[in-house]
Amino acid sequence: MTSDIKLRWATQNDYELVGEVMFDAVRNGRSQYSDAQREAWVPQARTGTLWEKRLSEQSIIVAINSAQIVGFMSLAPKSYLDFAYVRPAFQGQGLFRRMYEKIEKLALEQKQPRIWVHASLMAQPAFSKIGFNIIKKENVEIAKETFERFEMEKHLNHSSFSGNPN
Repeated sequence: MTSDIKLRWATQNDYELVGEVMFDAVRNGRSQYSDAQREAWVPQARTGTLWEKRLSEQSIIVAINSAQIVGFMSLAPKSYLDFAYVRPAFQGQGLFRRMYEKIEKLALEQKQPRIWVHASLMAQPAFSKIGFNIIKKENVEIAKETFERFEMEKHLNHSSFSGNPN
């Protein structure tokens, strides 16, 4: 149940754990990508100095049940939604939407005009459901594997934002 899952902003202590969530989601979740593509995308759980630096420059919301981090989503500079991952066992329960609502609220507080993302084939439908539009379909190469993905954006409605903290 997602009601048992709490959301909070990540700290540096969470960085290795969110790397594990990303690995679990990509390598063990439902996918339209081949095993070779998934292995090229995330060959192992991300850790280390470069990972920590990248995450330290972002605002990251984590979803936690009583035992572990089960999902995370991040907002990087220039309103780029860099990461959005949910462990396979917790997908399809509204957790993606709950995390996104916190990210959008932060972007509104920062007076960002939009949020944009590079969405995988699996993430594109979820982003579409929350109001993102496809700008273009792209092919990118990672470790000699080619991936289809979508550049998407959502323009934010500042007139309905009250700015109240919560």
